[in-house]
Amino acid sequence: MATLAEFKTKEKSWWCPGCGDFAVLASLQKALVDLNLEPENVALIAGIGCSGKIGNYINSYGFHVVHGRTLPVAMGTKLANRNLTVIAAGGDGDGYAIGMGHFMHAMRRNIDMTYIVMDNHIYGLTKGQVSPTSDKGFKPKGTAVPNHERNVMPLEIALASNCSFVAQGFSSNVKQLSELIAKGIQHKGFSLINAISPCVTFNRVNTYDFYKENLVNLEELPDYDPTNRMQAVETVVKYKSLVTGLVYQDPNSVPFEEGIPNFKDVPIAHQDLTITQEQFDSLMEEFR
Repeated sequence: MATLAEFKTKEKSWWCPGCGDFAVLASLQKALVDLNLEPENVALIAGIGCSGKIGNYINSYGFHVVHGRTLPVAMGTKLANRNLTVIAAGGDGDGYAIGMGHFMHAMRRNIDMTYIVMDNHIYGLTKGQVSPTSDKGFKPKGTAVPNHERNVMPLEIALASNCSFVAQGFSSNVKQLSELIAKGIQHKGFSLINAISPCVTFNRVNTYDFYKENLVNLEELPDYDPTNRMQAVETVVKYKSLVTGLVYQDPNSVPFEEGIPNFKDVPIAHQDLTITQEQFDSLMEEFR
């Protein structure tokens, strides 16, 4: 059984002191240990941006992809080796801007993987421009004028897209966030964990104090049923997405790959894919 130390690397972090991503990293590592997973059975596909560095700090198989392409690589990894626990991780810019198209299709395909988005409502790596989740009227110091665009609402989009597992955590609550990540990994299908992760350097509006004063813990709502998608939609809209906890889980979720013919055969990653010269020449002839 792996220990917490075995999921850590020796690389020194370059995140700013106080960055919420530290707690997301700790939550992920704790979840992996709590699930008794081994580093060699985990693959972490990381995106671009400050949050994309998380792959450097987790001791597992890893792939640092180009901007916005976290999910297709993660989906391909899972389909090639279904025995791996596949986790994709990135920021709100990587996932909800250039990566939005992949996000939508990943949810509908429902491949058995977990997607952790570190949402800080800003582009931190490029020094403070508005991101897709930045509120309308928000003016970071990296832009000349306030944001005049409506913001993307990840939880609403996920619920409208019939995502089979939707959760939101807060980096100031490692216990809850690690539990949500663990539940997402255990869920059979695509899991979204939107992790509120304040940027202490460039976002002076969506701060730790702001969230502590405004977030509503769904676990404390007595009649909330996370298997009721319509109630989830109504609740998220009512509280303007300022919620934490398990938002929705489809109890009847069936992963995409289980519908693939010969799914139980040897995974591609474990097959002998060597070909003879004759087979190679035949393939080349098809493209002449």
